[in-house]
Parts: sequence; C-alpha cells; structure tokens
Amino acid sequence: MTVSDQTKPDDDVTVIKKYANRRLYNTASSSYVTLDDLSSMVKAGEDFVVLDAKSGDDITRSVLTQIIFEEEAKGQNLLPINFLRQLIGFYGDSMQAVVPSYLDHAMSVFSQGQESLQEQVSSAFGAADVMKMGEDMAKQNMAMFQQAMGSMGNMGNMEAMTEMFNPAAKAPEKKAEAAPAPDDEKSSDDFDALKDQLSAMQRQLDALAKK
Repeated sequence: MTVSDQTKPDDDVTVIKKYANRRLYNTASSSYVTLDDLSSMVKAGEDFVVLDAKSGDDITRSVLTQIIFEEEAKGQNLLPINFLRQLIGFYGDSMQAVVPSYLDHAMSVFSQGQESLQEQVSSAFGAADVMKMGEDMAKQNMAMFQQAMGSMGNMGNMEAMTEMFNPAAKAPEKKAEAAPAPDDEKSSDDFDALKDQLSAMQRQLDALAKK
C-alpha cells in the first residue's frame, strides 16, 4: 500500500522511514532509531507510521509485528500458544475478514478496563498488591479472551458476529415457527457465559474498591 497525497500521515503522526539496509529513520527527530525505540514510542502513546523509503509503501503492520516477535523472543510472553494456534487457524478461514475488527474491539475494551482497574486499586492498595492483582487480572482476561475466540470460531454466520459487535442491531424478522439453528444457540450461550464472567469480575472489583 503506497501512501498517496490524500492519505499522507497527519502532522501529529511521526513518520519513520525504513531503508534497504533495514535502518529506521525518525523524520521528526532526524535520527536513526531501533525497534526498541519504536516499542518505547508505542508504550508512550506516540503515534507513528513506518514507510518504505524507496517505494513509499506503508509497512507499519510488518514492523509492529516484528516488534512483537522481538519481545516474545526476549521472554516477554504475552501470546499463549493456544491463542497463536487459533489465530493461525483463522488465516484463509471464512471468518478471517471479521477477526481484525473483533481483536481491535476486544483490545480496546481490555485497555479501558485496565486503566479503570489501576485507578481503583491504586487508591485502595499498595504498589505490590496492585502488581499482583494486575497479573491475576491479566491471566483471567486472557482466559476469557481465548474463550471468546473459541466461541467466534464456532459461529457459522455473520448475523451472530453482527450482534456481538452491536447488540442493538437486529437481523431481519423471521417466521415465528422457525427454530434457531443449533450453532446459533451454542454461540449465544457462550457469549452469555462470557458476559456473566465479566459482570462477576466487575462486581469483585467494585467490592475491592469500597474496602
């Protein structure tokens, strides 16, 4: 994908150019940077786009993927093996088109929940307790995330996916005598179970924040 005049990055987006020798050049600071530097920029919330210096192609996705690979190689394991297997299984699958939107939505919800959790727990517990609870929370969230991914793999139609992203959206009315398909019932049950778990966790957090 080549960045045209109409799709050039905004002024507040840092442009990183990658040259044939694999060196990365930060055009904002006029200096060469490393993958570790880009990782730090991501964690600091600094938005950037990586362009191929010769062709102008947007290669941000491949560079971010490389950062994840480097972090995993260092032992900073965030991606469970089962999750990776499930993710690979979606390549070429009929559900591939909706997986990116689902993952983006799920991670946004997860990040918002983490920020709220840190604020609540920090005011009620010490730093050590915050770290321990954060680790436990991350494990629970990842388990539920994997469960949701498994449930999505069992969905056999786009209608169920639409309802997951937008519960207010309803499918066209069906005849009263038409019974739901078995796969639809199972997907609904799985999603309801996930919502119940999230609600239970929220109640636990609220109770902890009040202590």
